[in-house]
Amino acid sequence: MIKLLLTGLWVCVVTLGAVYASVQMNKPAPPVDEEAKKKEMQELVRGESITVPVLSNGAITGYFLSRISFMMDKEKIKGVKLPMTELTTDELFTLLIGNKMVDLSKPGAFELEKFRSSIKDSLNRKLGDGLVAEVLVEQLDYLSKEDIRNNASRGNKNPNPGQKIVEGVKIEEAPKSSGH
Repeated sequence: MIKLLLTGLWVCVVTLGAVYASVQMNKPAPPVDEEAKKKEMQELVRGESITVPVLSNGAITGYFLSRISFMMDKEKIKGVKLPMTELTTDELFTLLIGNKMVDLSKPGAFELEKFRSSIKDSLNRKLGDGLVAEVLVEQLDYLSKEDIRNNASRGNKNPNPGQKIVEGVKIEEAPKSSGH
């Protein structure tokens, strides 16, 4: 009688184990997050602050203050030292001065996505297709000469920050790896 009871218990345990194992093996794979995978393949290349003068009637009327960073393909930039500051400065001069993408008389008419895609397309043409994955505009402001003079005056306790063209994206500093 005890043998029969132990055999029945043994059959129940084996059956439950087999059912549990088959359920675990037939679980669908977790969904692949394409956005996370794409971000993992990219590296942030921080841009520097760049000042671009605005010319009107042969004279400087103000300055664009900008800081632009880039998400670039990790594999393609390995071992490559890019002059990103110079390339970015050249592209900003072309877009802000040559093409006049920013019309200061119409501050709300600025098309950020068109600005980003123009920078991305131009840099990818110069550096190789697919190197620049995303353009991050951290800052794009305009200061007129009058704003600068007023800010520089000694008695001015409330400096004018200028005209904000774009509310920039905040880029958090990644923790430094020890390299070990």
